[in-house]
Formats: sequence, C-alpha cells, structure tokens
Amino acid sequence: MQALKSAQTRARLIEATIRVLVRSGYSRTTTPQVALEAGLSRGAMLHHFDNGASLIKATIMHLHERRLRAFRRSAELSALDHRAMVRAYWRQIQKPAFVAFHELAVAARTDPDLAAVLLPLQVEFRERFNQLAVQLYPEWQESPAKFALAMAISQATMEGMAVNLLTGAMDAALVEPVLETLEAQLRALRPQSRDQAA
Repeated sequence: MQALKSAQTRARLIEATIRVLVRSGYSRTTTPQVALEAGLSRGAMLHHFDNGASLIKATIMHLHERRLRAFRRSAELSALDHRAMVRAYWRQIQKPAFVAFHELAVAARTDPDLAAVLLPLQVEFRERFNQLAVQLYPEWQESPAKFALAMAISQATMEGMAVNLLTGAMDAALVEPVLETLEAQLRALRPQSRDQAA
C-alpha cells in the first residue's frame, strides 16, 4: 500500500513538472513551484526526489515512456496504414508532453547539467524506439536504410512542424498538405512485400 502511494505521489510530481515546464519554461521551473503545483510541501517532494536534477531525470524518463507507449498504440491501431500512423503521431505531438520535452531539449543546448541528464537518456530512447519500430513494422527489416530514412523524415517533419506552429513560424493551413505529402513519401519508401513483387 505504501509503495502504491509513493508511486502515485511521484507520478503527481512528474505531471506537475510537465505542467510547470509548459507554462513557465525550463529556466523558471523550480522545485518549490513544482511542489506548489502538485499540492505538496517541498519537504514531501524532497522525500521522493533528492533534488531538481533527479526530478527532471524522472520527468524525461516518463516522457520517453509515454512516447514509446503512444508509438506502440498508433502502430497497433494503424497496422500498415501510413495515413493512420502519421495522424496518430501528429495527435500525440499536439499534447503538452511534447511541449515539455521540447522545452527540455532546447534548454539542454546551453545547460551542461541538463545535457548530462538528457543526452544519455536520448540515446537509450532512440535505441528502444528503433527496436520497437522494427518489431511493429517487420516488413521494413530487409530495408534498414529506407526504414531509418522513413523514421527520420517522419520525426523531423512532424516535430519540426509542431515547433513551427508553436512559434508562429508556420501557417496552420499548411499542416494538412504537409501531412499528405509525408504520407506519400512513406508510401514511396515502403518496401514491396513478396506478394506485391510477384
């Protein structure tokens, strides 16, 4: 019972951290602010996380887990339907979790302490993401270079577009044409199955 309560409190603090990152940005996210957002005392927070760095690390790990779960769900729902896969990922990066992660990623560029936490977790996430992707899309296994290209184009296009919308650098009317173009690129890159080749 105590372990469950502790896990729930940790999750509450992580969710509060995400909300504060989205609202205030990394530079203004402090442990007292997070504790207040979570409705806890700073002492209660420090019982679960020794310092701000451990809280941020746990938040990054949570965001990565959330992205992996969302990717698995979208792949299972969409099967080989590129349009459904693209739309599912696009919906995922419209959520506050993407904004929070992007905030951390940009801040890590000039904050060596944050970079020391973020970068190893990014490498681990990329490896786990690629392993999962190969399991979920076995038809790509014989074309690893095309698969890597498809994944890079998808991520760069959609995440870049999400950032551009956040910063006002892109007209929202272009979202649909860009997503349709991405879907066409993925169809063109997809390896032919043995049935299609015959």
